[in-house]
Amino acid sequence: MRDPVGKKVIDIKPSGIRKFFDIVLETEGAISLGVGEPDFDTPWHIRDEGIYSLEKGKTFYTSNSGLKELRTEISRYLKRTQGVTYDPLKEVFITVGGSEAIDLALRAMIDPGDEVLIPQPSYVSYEPCAILADARPVIIELKEKNQFRLTAQEVLDKVTERTKILVLPFPNNPTGAIMEKEDLEEIARVVREKDLYVISDEIYGELTYSGKHFSIIALPGMKERTILINGFSKAYAMTGWRLGYACGPEVIINQMVKIHQFAIMCAPTTSQYAAVEALKNGDEDVRIMKEQYNHRRRYLLSEFERIGLPCFEPFGAFYVFPCIKKFGMSSEDFCTKLLKEEKLAVVPGTAFGDCGEGYIRVSYAYSLDNLKAAMERLERFISRL
Repeated sequence: MRDPVGKKVIDIKPSGIRKFFDIVLETEGAISLGVGEPDFDTPWHIRDEGIYSLEKGKTFYTSNSGLKELRTEISRYLKRTQGVTYDPLKEVFITVGGSEAIDLALRAMIDPGDEVLIPQPSYVSYEPCAILADARPVIIELKEKNQFRLTAQEVLDKVTERTKILVLPFPNNPTGAIMEKEDLEEIARVVREKDLYVISDEIYGELTYSGKHFSIIALPGMKERTILINGFSKAYAMTGWRLGYACGPEVIINQMVKIHQFAIMCAPTTSQYAAVEALKNGDEDVRIMKEQYNHRRRYLLSEFERIGLPCFEPFGAFYVFPCIKKFGMSSEDFCTKLLKEEKLAVVPGTAFGDCGEGYIRVSYAYSLDNLKAAMERLERFISRL
């Protein structure tokens, strides 16, 4: 029999995050700080709206682009948070999580051989999705000395005549790094000069701890060049509802919707009704959860300092990215040994790109009690190295 599986797919490595997650499920007594999933329940008024939609029999397909009410609320949200206006009928559409939006944006925009600039360490989906879209991923290695921010010079150093898209993964998973307005202004200048497009993944935009999140879409000439990706999983504790969205130029959104039309049809109807409620009345929920995340963030940073684990201060998302280079072990070996000896799961930095070597990702989307127990195990482990 001929080989039934395409070589392009075989050559893509499985997610390094899920590898450790699967091991944890089989390890009795393990504590996991490995998955980026809020430990909060979806706020009750949001759940209630989903339940109400079911009780009213609203279980039909929506349009391919999503409920008009939801697209309108997203447009209002971006107007009040970023001062940017999107036509809800032409420039906004609803996806099955932010991850689908990433995939669709790349497939809609790429011709074979186009280059996509991907800063790393970063979320595991960008590089595989670029490969599946027949793009050539070009990695930009983010540096701790720059607080893992992307610089304009780093972009310029990688741009060629085949470069089409720059991925902007900020606030960043796994580092927690953010980009300030001044940083983005320099990046936007290069994007305009080199005639590039941007995929800006802002799923953690509400979870910033040093002021208000600023999006590149708010800069002159950048709304026209940017696909903004966001969703409800992180800010509203709605991971299992699987709902995201993309906003951008109509000409690109139309093609993304076309692919979505054939592959998915529409995002879950129940989730869409719940998301309308989240955007209308969820600001206070986000504020309360963010306050708790910030408390956990500061706790972990103080604990790392106490036990001698170097870590730059992250100001976004709910991850810290401490450095383990002084122990002379690979990130994979460190995490494997930590899980085996102390039943504590964190994720190797290399799961987010080769330049993550020497770091581990620790999620603080867990209760303070779990974090305290985890730090006791980590301290014991480090004391033996």
